[in-house]
Amino acid sequence: MVTLNDIAARLGISKSTVSKGLNNASDVSVELRRRILETAAEMGYAGQRAPKKFCIFIENMDYKDPNQFGYDIIAGFREMAGSDGWMVDVSPLDEAYQRTTTYQEAMAQGGWTGAFLLGFSLLDPWMEELHTARIPTVLYDNYIKENPFMASISCDSGGGLEAAVRYLRSLGHRRIALLSGPLDSYVIRERYNAYCAALEKCGLPVDQELIGLGYYVAETTRKFLPEFIGKGATAILCSDDGRAVSVYTECCDRRLSIPQDVSIIGFDDLPMAAYMNPPLTTIRQDRLALGKCGYYALSCLINDLAIDSIRLRAPLVVRGSAGPAPQRAGLGQAGEEET
Repeated sequence: MVTLNDIAARLGISKSTVSKGLNNASDVSVELRRRILETAAEMGYAGQRAPKKFCIFIENMDYKDPNQFGYDIIAGFREMAGSDGWMVDVSPLDEAYQRTTTYQEAMAQGGWTGAFLLGFSLLDPWMEELHTARIPTVLYDNYIKENPFMASISCDSGGGLEAAVRYLRSLGHRRIALLSGPLDSYVIRERYNAYCAALEKCGLPVDQELIGLGYYVAETTRKFLPEFIGKGATAILCSDDGRAVSVYTECCDRRLSIPQDVSIIGFDDLPMAAYMNPPLTTIRQDRLALGKCGYYALSCLINDLAIDSIRLRAPLVVRGSAGPAPQRAGLGQAGEEET
């Protein structure tokens, strides 16, 4: 195991100075303390804490309730880690913390050997640091190609969305809209590109007027749903089940029937999806399996196996919210102008 003497020798300072830096002593400068923490993290120093300890950093994702997206991911990771004798801490954080504390500092302070990062966006301050950090790290729905200390786990958005578009096309839909979050997330960009590619594979045009992007779910739905319907959309793909719920609410307010007036398909297959009225057709992410894969990838990294990425299948779960394309005035069953 790495000792204080090892860190001191690397930095060319005394063992006592290293100890002070690790314990936030006031007579060690901020810059030197930062160097000590970063070096300790890089060398894998565990201090007096349990040597086998991982951290799950989580942001922009609910996880405390079984109905929330992150709950099963964390459960799957902990199940695998516990069987191998690892402790797992869960640390929620935000951008403000990332601006004042580097990733390496956080890892050194917590005494963690590796980390699993959930819910990060491309704009997060730590994302730039991860390109060069030498700490075993697994990212969910993010990808850093050039760093052998980083691995990625995700579901196959392309395969899932292509299955959804093909299913809708088989039901006669030709005007299929996308309701999504903004493109400042790696996975949202991936799903946006997958949606466009799926339309093209199915011989359908990509119409920018049928794409709605926005941060705030309810406001985005209120804005784009009437626009989509006005432009002839007969089906809406949602980038997550939460947005699908918002579409259900807005359709109810506008007295639109699902799927008679408009078909809805979500993404995630949250537990609530099967109990919605009608039950939600959605693309499933096996969150328990994602958590288990996160641990597997991290265990590979700490054992010097530079794994790149793991991608799980994302099957379409057909329920009641997607049906045949409706006939509308001036439109045929396929949603094309009648001649």
